[in-house]
Formats: sequence, C-alpha cells, structure tokens
Amino acid sequence: MAEAFVYGDNPTPLALLFPGQGSQAVGMASELVGHYPASKAIFEEADDVLGFSLSALCFDGPEESLTDTINAQPALLAASTATLAALQSELGNHLPTPTFFAGHSMGEYSALVATGSLTFADGLRLVRERGRLMKEAGQNSPGLMAAILALDEAVVAQVCTDAQAATGGIVQVANDNCPGQIVISGDRTGMERAMADLAAAGARKVVALAVSIAAHSPLMAPAAAELKAAIDATPIHPPVAPVIGNTSAAPLTSADAIRAELVAQLTGSVRWTASMQHAVDAGVETFVEVGPGDVLSGLMKRIARKSERLSVADPAGVEAFIARFRV
Repeated sequence: MAEAFVYGDNPTPLALLFPGQGSQAVGMASELVGHYPASKAIFEEADDVLGFSLSALCFDGPEESLTDTINAQPALLAASTATLAALQSELGNHLPTPTFFAGHSMGEYSALVATGSLTFADGLRLVRERGRLMKEAGQNSPGLMAAILALDEAVVAQVCTDAQAATGGIVQVANDNCPGQIVISGDRTGMERAMADLAAAGARKVVALAVSIAAHSPLMAPAAAELKAAIDATPIHPPVAPVIGNTSAAPLTSADAIRAELVAQLTGSVRWTASMQHAVDAGVETFVEVGPGDVLSGLMKRIARKSERLSVADPAGVEAFIARFRV
C-alpha cells in the first residue's frame, strides 16, 4: 500500500501540477519504473487494486485500449503518482511543500492523492469508476468537443449561450486552458451552431476533437449523479496544502469542499487560466508538471510567460527537479 507523501520546508513559492486525459502515451512511466523501486511499487499496487495489468497497458499498449477513458484515467493517476514517488524516494522529507497543488480535470484526482486527501488505492477506484460512468454517459448521450483558438473566453461563452438559446441544444465552455485556447462541449445541435458562429466571430481555428464524450457539459449529469455516491463513500481528508479547484479556481482546504468540487467538475468548466492566475497572484513563481507530457507547462507559458516551468515525466526530469530543489 502506497504511503502518504511527506513534504518538508520550501523557501520557493511552488505549485505542483498534474496532467489530465490526453497526456497519456504508450510507454509512459516505463523508464521511471526501471530506475526507481518506489515507482515500480506504485504500478504493482495499481495492478493489484484494479485486478488487471494496468502497468502492461501503460508500458506496452495497445494505444487504443490505453486511450479508452475507462483505462486512461487510472493510467494517468498511476503515472503521475509514480513520478511523485520517484521524487519522494530521492529527496525523502526534503520534497518541497508546494504552496498549491492543482490538476487539470482528471488530474485533480492525482493532485488529491499527492496532497494526502485521497489514498492512492481510493483514487484509482474513483477514477476507474469516473471513466466508466463518463464512457456510459457518452454512449447514451453522444456529444462533441471542439478547440477554439484566438478568441477571448468571454466571447466564446456568450456565443455558446446564444447558440443554446437559438437551437435549444446544449453547448458551453468546457476548458479555459490558457489565453486564446478554449474548448467547448455539448450535443450536436448546440455544438454545430456554436462552432459555425465562433468561426464567423473571428476564431483563428475551430477544431473538432476526436472524442464522442461531451466532457464538462450537462451531458455528463447522469455520470455526476452516480459518481457522487462513490465519492461520498470514499474517505477524504483535508489536504496538506490547498488544491486549486477546477470549477471555482479557488483553494480547496476541506473534505466537504473537495467532495463538492469532484462532483461539480464533471458537468462544470475547467477554469485553468483563472486557477493558474490565482497561484500567480498569490506569489507562486515556479510550476512543476508531475506526470506524462508537458501540456500544462505549455499552457503555463501562455498564462504567465515569466514563470519558471519544469516538466517531470522521466528520470531526466527527476534529476532536474532534484538539482533545482535539493536542500
């Protein structure tokens, strides 16, 4: 059973960020597992908890199975947690305490494991169930998602509101990722009208995403209702440092606030720009992405260009983090 992470003093205002769905890739965390026994132990526990070889799926694929939302979510949680476990094994109680934790969409669960609000095993069970329920909701009520480039969030939100009123369909901002990069989500009726109107409003690109699940929209309401029961039955503890909630863009410091956020984020918008701006306004200067890829580091560059950014996804990233933060 994975132990809770232990943090020490930290003179550097720091945020630890955890990636969400879309950052998964076949082979992720395989180098970490080869280098760090603590990372290997995380995947062994994941395989045991879930009752199948999540590790083999992460390391060897096939990609189609890894990308399936029911698998991608626990896979990302395991990969991010294994990355943090490598840092802990190298730094011990000198792993610096962040000012804030934050995770993008499903990554919020990784952040909650990192901050001790959820055990790793409970986090795995919840995201596996979350993925199952989202997949089921997508099958029962198919939808669309699209990326909108080079329009302000307020403009996109108003166009979505107008499209809903005109068509009776469903469409809303799903992710405000960074200035100039918005994702919208909804049913086909609302989305097709909104996409056409956003192109007419001057969006540089309107790109339909290769998904059939309208995440972070009202089409996920059935999933949210069922997930709430699982969340309510899961022990949740106050975090060792605040987690910035996706939907509120404000610090979560209590178990009740965390429960409410985890339910709300299935149908609510991920306010990532506002979340990161909250950290910047609070004095955070350094942002470390813990887990596969560097998507969040790239977004951070657009949100706060002068910020220090580091991606930790492999042994080289671990060594870079150690060089930066070793006391």
